[in-house]
Amino acid sequence: MDSTASTPQNTPIPTVPLEVTDQQNTALLEDTLTLLNAGLPAKPDQHGLAEIERWEQVLKASERPGLAKIIQELATLREQLAASDTKSHDLAETLATLGAETTKVAEESNGGYSGPLMHLGKVLIKMGSSLSR
Repeated sequence: MDSTASTPQNTPIPTVPLEVTDQQNTALLEDTLTLLNAGLPAKPDQHGLAEIERWEQVLKASERPGLAKIIQELATLREQLAASDTKSHDLAETLATLGAETTKVAEESNGGYSGPLMHLGKVLIKMGSSLSR
């Protein structure tokens, strides 16, 4: 059967690499620390999930090596928080792993990020510890 209509083409949508400035990185880090310093929320909220998604996008766009494990753990954390049947022990493990990996990055970081990243790592480990009790 012949058709005179042209075959639709799937044209790929070009992806534009995400450009993140040092000032934006600093703001994201400060926002995250402010959110986490407020303590664990009683239930997952959209703000926390949006923050995780933002970090995933920023880290994926980064050319820095050694971030794959953090990106993987962020995806796991987002899935755990979105699920209604996540056990606190599983969430605690994910937070502790994220904290440990963040601390590793902080130790290798130069510039003004080392201190805030180290603090973020400690906060994540502390949150994981409080959930595992």
